[in-house]
Amino acid sequence: YLYQLPTTGLRFFTVYGPWGRPDMALFTFTQAMLASEPIDVYNGGDLSRDFTYIDDIVEGIIRVQNMPPSPNPNWSVETGTPASSSAPYRVFNIGHGRPVQLLDFITALEQVLGIQAKKRLLPMQPGDVHSTWADTQELFNAVGFQPQVDINTGVARFVDWYRSYYRC
Repeated sequence: YLYQLPTTGLRFFTVYGPWGRPDMALFTFTQAMLASEPIDVYNGGDLSRDFTYIDDIVEGIIRVQNMPPSPNPNWSVETGTPASSSAPYRVFNIGHGRPVQLLDFITALEQVLGIQAKKRLLPMQPGDVHSTWADTQELFNAVGFQPQVDINTGVARFVDWYRSYYRC
């Protein structure tokens, strides 16, 4: 606020794809399944995440990068909301915008790999949440962006990259 520095915050939701973190589910599931090892499936698979392919994340970033936020001159502490301010800031969620069941995610991976996963069904992890997904309406309103890569396409692209990169 003091220096009127335009700031945009971006929240990413369950990003997956090539060059991702190797400790994330898609990497660990793929590695285990190719090695005929079981995968850990928490809460019996009754979890949902807003799996978002990396290309969609990048497209969202590109679309907002040249749109610096401006302050809301009508904002006041008494009548304002956290979504607006007299400071030039905004926050966007970049996600697919709808939750995908973990078991559907695993099924997509099984189909691409041609391998039935050996699932080790475990209880919910402490501190985990049942379902998360992004409300992307503000991003759509600002730049007209909607993710394009569905879970089956994204998982297939990842597996193609994984097999090429790890030569398996």
